[in-house]
Amino acid sequence: MPRVHRVDSDELRRQVTHLREGPSSLDAVLETIGDAPLVLLGEATHGSHEFYDLRARITRRLFEEKGFDAVAVEADWPDAYRVNRYVRGQGNDPSATAALADFERFPQWMWRNTAVVDFVEWLAAFNASHDAADRAGFYGLDLYSLYRSADAVIHYLDEVDPEAGRRARARYGCFDHSLGNPQDYGYQAGLGLREDCSEQAVRQLMELEQGATEYLRRDGLLASDEQFFAEQNAQVVANAEEYYRAMFTGRRNTWNLRDRHMSKTLTELRRHLREQGRAGRIVVWEHNSHIGDARATSMGTRGELNVGQMIRETVGSDAVLIGFTTFEGTVAAASDWDAPVELKSVRPAIEGSVEQLFHQVGGDFFLPTRGIETDGPLSRPLYERAIGVIYRPRTEMASHYFQARVAEQFDGVVHIDRTQALQPLDLTPAWEPDRVPETYPFGT
Repeated sequence: MPRVHRVDSDELRRQVTHLREGPSSLDAVLETIGDAPLVLLGEATHGSHEFYDLRARITRRLFEEKGFDAVAVEADWPDAYRVNRYVRGQGNDPSATAALADFERFPQWMWRNTAVVDFVEWLAAFNASHDAADRAGFYGLDLYSLYRSADAVIHYLDEVDPEAGRRARARYGCFDHSLGNPQDYGYQAGLGLREDCSEQAVRQLMELEQGATEYLRRDGLLASDEQFFAEQNAQVVANAEEYYRAMFTGRRNTWNLRDRHMSKTLTELRRHLREQGRAGRIVVWEHNSHIGDARATSMGTRGELNVGQMIRETVGSDAVLIGFTTFEGTVAAASDWDAPVELKSVRPAIEGSVEQLFHQVGGDFFLPTRGIETDGPLSRPLYERAIGVIYRPRTEMASHYFQARVAEQFDGVVHIDRTQALQPLDLTPAWEPDRVPETYPFGT
């Protein structure tokens, strides 16, 4: 990708719509979305309250005003499906907090936080005023839940076909549940220290799909949903097996495996909703790095693709990609994988970044980028920051910045100049909300 450009913010000031309080504050976002049936809403971090809150507010309007059927999030399929049952009035959980209890895997705070609780409770109340067949759903797109998804397939088959359940138990026994950690399986299978279970996982998926007609002879919408839930879990097992094995062989790009899985899951979810007579209109919540078109970033030059790119290639302008950025603030993040969540200070964005450019524009705003001038500032490479579940300020340039042509990456961008950390439901001693935030150059 060419060198990064420094640009003048004056070119953008007249094009932005500043976000203010009130029900009409997001009108410009809804206007950009138009009648698109797929809306992908990003985030620059996995731990900023404003991103979750604004995505929820946009999603509410999509449900209320544009007849959307579902929200699909960057979360594991079985964990999110428990929430789906709750919001559709099918589960036994008494509250949103209880329905989120299956989010036990790191990083729990991504979904077990107060902003998500508020949205889930709203969605349950929204659905309560609709017939069961018209209730919006909550689904996960990710593939990390190898063992939990295998258990869900077995449980489903034990209910509808005990003999098939026994066969599934035998096949999935290949994974040796006593390991408990799919990375342990991936390490041993990838290095040839044990048999890999790819054939068993694919066989189970094929048998479950072939038995669908028989299982669906039971009446009712719930039967179709539960079969689809089981099939997607079997798909997760097959794809997660490949993903975890690839982590330790280096022969396959694990990023691409993961995003292909999420893109396929989104496509299958839309097909399922349409087969049920729904519109198949879905809003997606994922990180900018997943929903912004990879072809417009340095990810693409490395051979990486993502959900936004694949969905655009499939449906074109029927998908709208909205990115979110921030200049500074605080964030909920860990210092290492599987470490406790901490309240961290986000450093001011660097010179030559899109975040610094937006800071110069001033305030919180929405900027439509579809159709922006081909020679404008956002059509040239700029640095862009991506904070995931880990934030390392000391190595921020190497760890968190990449290059992007924002006008091609997104159809619009929401910028919140100063963001605040999410409030996790499960606090640890590492979370110290009363401490003085770390600031450059002393942050860790």
